[in-house]
Amino acid sequence: MDDIRFKIAEAARMAGVSPSTLRLWETQDLIQPIRTPSGQRLYDRALVERLKTIAWLRSEKGLNPAAIRESLRDEAIGEDGSAFDFQNEDGSEPTEIPVGLKIRRLRRDAGKTLEAVAQATGVSVSQLSTFERTSQGLSFTALHGVARVLGTTLASLSGQELREGGESIIRDGKWPTWPTTSSGVTVQVLAEGRNQMECNRFQLAPGASSEGAYQHDGEEFIHVLSGSLEIILDGDRFFELHAGDSFYFESRRPHSWHNRFDGETVLLWINTPATF
Repeated sequence: MDDIRFKIAEAARMAGVSPSTLRLWETQDLIQPIRTPSGQRLYDRALVERLKTIAWLRSEKGLNPAAIRESLRDEAIGEDGSAFDFQNEDGSEPTEIPVGLKIRRLRRDAGKTLEAVAQATGVSVSQLSTFERTSQGLSFTALHGVARVLGTTLASLSGQELREGGESIIRDGKWPTWPTTSSGVTVQVLAEGRNQMECNRFQLAPGASSEGAYQHDGEEFIHVLSGSLEIILDGDRFFELHAGDSFYFESRRPHSWHNRFDGETVLLWINTPATF
């Protein structure tokens, strides 16, 4: 069992905030660190993941402490799943089911525990639990891995595979958008339906990345509309793509990406067969 514990300065650095911010969050009842007999604050990995979630909810979602507490209030809920059964006031299912809830339902239907999925994907139990509650906090790479372990795709989780193919026309600026689950990555659908070819438009904020390498069956094509993108294949082959550049590669090769441009990068990204 991982029993590594971090001092407040280390935990603050890992969460991207200052030690004084962690002390403030403690007074706001957002986090309760482990205390030694001498009163020293310590943070295990689960608490550090919670800190990262709090920081994300505060900086990216602009939530105040009360709203953050509400988002985190089901932290200790057991596997009965009662708090995840979202319903409308009339008792019907909501039109838009949060992607985290979809992941939880798929996991439970498959008879898998949080620990089993975490072990299969390399995602921590704390991260996965937080994502199931808030639909936030997993990188693009991590969510892709979780979806694959549960036998689904990001497109399916986003409700983009409901149509049976055939024709698909999407007008300029009317692109359906996948739920935003990681900072700075927006994926817009350019062709709806259960198609062999998956066509998406990626908008990447400065610094946005895949946060790790991933691989799968198929082929990929990228065309940079604006900005620039760094692609890394096989862990040691670096390609810098600029506006107007195109790139093809086989998806089975480990690949990762990073927007090192000082502005937004926009891409046309095609996968076949559909894997996201």
